[in-house]
Amino acid sequence: MRVIERIEDLRAACDLERAAGRSIGLVPTMGYFHSGHRSLIRNAREGTDFVVVTVFVNPTQFGPDEDLDAYPRDIAGDLAAATEECADILFMPSVSEMYPLGPPETTVVVSALTERLCGRARPHHFDGVTTVVTKLFNIVGPCSAYFGHKDFQQLAVVRWMARDLNLPVEVIGCSLIRERDGLAMSSRNAYLSSEERAAAPALFASLFEATEAVRGGERDSAAVEKLVTDAVAENAFLDIEYVEVCDSLTLQRLDKIDGEVVIAAAATAGRARLIDNVVVRVDGLSFEVDLGIRLGSDSIE
Repeated sequence: MRVIERIEDLRAACDLERAAGRSIGLVPTMGYFHSGHRSLIRNAREGTDFVVVTVFVNPTQFGPDEDLDAYPRDIAGDLAAATEECADILFMPSVSEMYPLGPPETTVVVSALTERLCGRARPHHFDGVTTVVTKLFNIVGPCSAYFGHKDFQQLAVVRWMARDLNLPVEVIGCSLIRERDGLAMSSRNAYLSSEERAAAPALFASLFEATEAVRGGERDSAAVEKLVTDAVAENAFLDIEYVEVCDSLTLQRLDKIDGEVVIAAAATAGRARLIDNVVVRVDGLSFEVDLGIRLGSDSIE
């Protein structure tokens, strides 16, 4: 595996691979790899010929009172994990390499989709995400880019951005990876105290209970949202931020559950912010649910 820190070197390497007829898979991350990141790299490895993994803690997507300085980092661990997963390039630029003149005057904004759900609590977050992802897409060039379902709103926003701007990138969503007890994997789980860690899986448990209600015939979104809110409220260590039943493409809240919807939720546990979701597909009497993949299953470890 080759470690690259300069934009011009990464661009040249990708151009060389495409000229040789090889397809490129891109996995953008902020590092501190866990099994969810590893699964993205594996998906890129299976789907493309040449895999580029990026590690960049992007300051423009953090608010003034957020955890930029405290965000967990493990360069040695990331290097080892990317090597084990057979990445071809690990791109680890500095802030000055990505933003040589300071915060950019030009930003990429996806309206509407970014104003709801997590966007309400983090009003400038997605502008930072879409701007840095656009930069990465432009640096790497035509490719397939892999994003996890855990950050479902981010995935939806990046898809709309790539479509609206006619970017030569196929955005591929990959399964959410969970701990054995159901907690959605996240680098920020490192913030949880032992008591908070024990309580955190209650968020997924409430979402699972909601899917069972839909399986049983419940179609009223408000009732499903209340079920999740009430279940989380029973846990003293969790404070619910939002629960919404949304269209999986537009993220618009739905009054009735029909077609493919996402039940999305966010809660805080101490200084950790937990986000989670399940995707439900209802078509007449047909019912499907995507709960993600737990560690220890046949498909991930």
